[in-house]
Amino acid sequence: MSNLFSPMYIGNLRIKNRIAMAPMHTNYEADGSYPLNAIRYFEERAKGGAGLVMTGANVVSTKYDGKRPSPEISSLAHVERMAMLVDRVHAYGAKVCFQLSPGAGRVAVPNPANPPYSASEIEEFWAPMIKCQVLSVEDIHYLADRVGFAAWLVNKAGGDMVELHAYGGYLLDQFMSSQWNHRTDAYGGSLDNRMRFPLECIAAIRKYTNGKMPISVKFTADQGIEGFRTLDEGIQMAKIFEQAGVDILHCDRGVYEAWYQAIPTVYQKHAYNVEMIKKIKASVSIPVMGHGKLFDPSQATSMIEENICDMIALGHQEIADPYWPEKVKKGNIEDIVPCIGCNECLNSAFNGTHPVCSVNPTCFEEDAFALPETQDTHRNVLIVGAGAGGMEAAITAAKRGYTVEVWEKKDRVGGNLWGAGTAPFKHDVLRLITYYETQMKKLGVQVVFHKEATAEEILANSYDKVILSTGAHSFMPPIKGIEYAKESLAYLEGNVQPGKHVVVIGGGLVGCETACFMAEKAEDVTIVEMLPDILKIADHCKNNDQALRAMIDEKHIQKVCGVKVTEIKEDGIIYQDDQANLHTLPCDTVIIASGFRSNNQLIKELDGKIDFDIVGDANRPTKIINAVKQGYHAIRTMK
Repeated sequence: MSNLFSPMYIGNLRIKNRIAMAPMHTNYEADGSYPLNAIRYFEERAKGGAGLVMTGANVVSTKYDGKRPSPEISSLAHVERMAMLVDRVHAYGAKVCFQLSPGAGRVAVPNPANPPYSASEIEEFWAPMIKCQVLSVEDIHYLADRVGFAAWLVNKAGGDMVELHAYGGYLLDQFMSSQWNHRTDAYGGSLDNRMRFPLECIAAIRKYTNGKMPISVKFTADQGIEGFRTLDEGIQMAKIFEQAGVDILHCDRGVYEAWYQAIPTVYQKHAYNVEMIKKIKASVSIPVMGHGKLFDPSQATSMIEENICDMIALGHQEIADPYWPEKVKKGNIEDIVPCIGCNECLNSAFNGTHPVCSVNPTCFEEDAFALPETQDTHRNVLIVGAGAGGMEAAITAAKRGYTVEVWEKKDRVGGNLWGAGTAPFKHDVLRLITYYETQMKKLGVQVVFHKEATAEEILANSYDKVILSTGAHSFMPPIKGIEYAKESLAYLEGNVQPGKHVVVIGGGLVGCETACFMAEKAEDVTIVEMLPDILKIADHCKNNDQALRAMIDEKHIQKVCGVKVTEIKEDGIIYQDDQANLHTLPCDTVIIASGFRSNNQLIKELDGKIDFDIVGDANRPTKIINAVKQGYHAIRTMK
């Protein structure tokens, strides 16, 4: 029976285990080449034990899309850095797969002066007022040939295989999808015709590599939206790809209209693609690669042992912890840094920067941000507050060999992570608390509970470094009758139970998540928001925004936006609309989600008397990524 660490073959290529680093975006040099920090990033994942390291999409031509935020494989000038990447990965016994993309089509960055090209004259995704230009038959032939030439360049660089980027509503998927492909020539109409373009790309790869390079196709078997492609058609596509000589199928779900299904969020359950993968696997005889929150080691193992798929692709978990494969192999499960589904890594792609990670502050800076060798371990570090930033600082200090003491005023570590992770759909956040708690114990960090820090006591001791991670508290706005309401954290942490009819004041991220959690306990829930819509200023990824809005709709949560709450009563609230009309909304529970304020009194008392660092919400209310980063660097930069 195969297991997660048994070897496998993709075509004639032997892979040492069944774990692939999934294709994800990286940054690029001005000429499209891989930068050195990207190469180091891939090397670290090979070093961590992945059997196959897959790059993100590589542009094969800029003729139709213009300059895309992706590396390029389009000329001999790109081979040098590719070869360096290959050598670094091969040094650890892993293989390299370069993903090749002929274009983004309707999901490209919009440019009214030069609209993107697609299968038909359809709306651009980001700017629907822009209509796509139509690729001619000659254009299609040109792009297919460029895919083949890119494969030749991969071969020249020593790459092991290529993957055709044919998923997610990008250009090739637009051709294969009837909702976007309205052509009447040989490239439109029937499924066979709609698949002609990707099949010509596959043929070009075979031609340019003499049929010797293994080919993967990443395709969307189920687009996940009513009226779009269903799994029945996806199974037909899988069979056609197999007949075309593809060596492995990489199954995906979702398009940009429901991008959270393609790139999952904290809100989705683990292994959410299993049934789809099973059906694809049963329909073909070639290997199948599956992905979709498969980071639980037991789940990943069962996927292989039960023959659900032949290989698993780990995406964001590989960013969070490149050593997931090695830790699983050795049985060190408790040492895995857990992905929390925040999608800060994906958000960085939308922002045009390299990948970042909430729980891995060295991501893409593996060398620059590595912990330096400690010259003097006789250092005493005090951490005040055991939130995310404080716990990261604590384990980082312990790793550097310092003596670490944590003062926590409550009876448990985690701080506001408990409020962020108690809802069942956010339990991945609680995994982070467990990880930190375990590591602090293993590293000998002394945690003193029920310890309220005072400036006098801190000043009375001789600490070499003091980290203030005192967190933040909920802001209660000056609304008449506010005494009838309670803060969101009280409900999120389970300290208070709601009644049957709930109103949440505040439609930001915390308010919307609170509403979803309360909807599992109450008969009806309403979000009341001052702005024209919920989540208007939420600082999170598009995928998470889509997923959270979908959950709000699924739970039938009502929204009242563009209004101001003027009074809270024992049996309801009164709000004013934009016409100054007053309305009454009956309820038996009012929850306030109006933001947070830093706990900075200790900072004021210590300022100018001692050298200290402030991390996380104590500085200003912030996200986990900033708290962890600040905690790590405060210790890393200690001299």
